[in-house]
Amino acid sequence: MKQEDTKQKILDKALELFSARGYDCVSVGQIAAAVGIKAPSLYNHFPSKQAIFDAIVEATAAQYETDTNKIDIHVQNAGQDIPVFTEITADRLFDKVRQIFEYSLHNPAISRFRRMMTIEQFRSPELAALYSRRYVERVLTYHADIFRALIASGEIRQEDPDALALLYVAPVLTLIGVCDRQPEREGECLEKLRQHVELFFRWE
Repeated sequence: MKQEDTKQKILDKALELFSARGYDCVSVGQIAAAVGIKAPSLYNHFPSKQAIFDAIVEATAAQYETDTNKIDIHVQNAGQDIPVFTEITADRLFDKVRQIFEYSLHNPAISRFRRMMTIEQFRSPELAALYSRRYVERVLTYHADIFRALIASGEIRQEDPDALALLYVAPVLTLIGVCDRQPEREGECLEKLRQHVELFFRWE
């Protein structure tokens, strides 16, 4: 196996184990065994378990940005998406929300990373802050900037864009959490997601 292939397999298996058991309950030896190598060989690729964790955080952020760019959701840069949301229809808006919802649930790396961070947010203040930035603050800031631009252009009525972002995002995050805990409820949650988007669209 090529060195880069082994390195990626280490990240994949570590993420799988971390998301199921938590960081503290997984040893370097267990990661190596899952990869099919000996623990000393793993250190040829990463100097520590923490280095593996840090690499997972970086790689997943890059993957998320690349993948969401394909559906015009640039969470890093709302300015790129303002034209997409100008004069958007309710059906098109739901289609975008549905795509990101299903991607979040079914992409193995993204789903496992979210589950891992759900566990790890209680391990340290640094990881709690990372969880808040990644899954709450960044998403709220992105949507507040979108709403701010739409208000300025007269597309939607004058309201507090930060409050609008919270009203819009919170049900989506709640429904993703429900599906994480009870995957069999995905169909029900998708219908609730549609109802939320349509209600929000009419209200605006």
